[in-house]
Amino acid sequence: MIAPLASSAAKSSKSGFFVPRHVAIIMDGNGRWASARHLPRLAGHKKGADAVKKTVRAAAEMGIEVLTLYAFSSENWRRPASEVADLMGLLRLCLQQEMQNLKEKGICLKVIGDYTRLDQDLVSLLNKAIEITADNTRLTLVFALNYGAQDELVHVTRLIAKQACKGLLDPDNIDVSTIESFLYTRDLPPLDLVIRTSGEKRLSNFLLWQAAYAELLFIDTLWPDFDSETLKTAVEEYARRERRYGGL
Repeated sequence: MIAPLASSAAKSSKSGFFVPRHVAIIMDGNGRWASARHLPRLAGHKKGADAVKKTVRAAAEMGIEVLTLYAFSSENWRRPASEVADLMGLLRLCLQQEMQNLKEKGICLKVIGDYTRLDQDLVSLLNKAIEITADNTRLTLVFALNYGAQDELVHVTRLIAKQACKGLLDPDNIDVSTIESFLYTRDLPPLDLVIRTSGEKRLSNFLLWQAAYAELLFIDTLWPDFDSETLKTAVEEYARRERRYGGL
């Protein structure tokens, strides 16, 4: 298999260090943050939503092109129904409050995953936010909602199989680029950096294909404590790494 070409990094005129084009974050630690303060888990999720706002603003200021956030995984449905309802309510509130701000700040919203499974009013809110921010170019903010990388690859496999059965695709010609053309992220630049907070060191079914050549960074900071300085430190660590893509 031929390794993908390195994605070009944009240079920040303010900081002087190179920033990745596409950063993805596994936002972990809301519950532990709340537990350490003897607060309900919802308090941790609310504080985590504040961290999202800070991180989006910082990413735009740093010149990052795409920020993908693991907002709700396909496995998160296994959580107590009350917590799922709290998470959806918080997402609904944030969209209502921030939709116009995203438009005015030049941020384009996209969603990956089967978000149509969410409540219909929430789906409508997401579709509206996607529509009114579609022409923005300062930063692309991607929410992974009801997303699982294995589900994505199953989805891709089915689409390719259907194309092949119709005679529209020769199985012998299927290659890396074919698969990538069917991924949820097909219109996004290659993934450069994956950050996971809270000290856990696994990808948890997040962007498994896309992370093949991404840099991985696991930090102890709990997500509610993540801010612009944390992101800056992570990007500086990325800039120090040498990416060889299997070469010398």
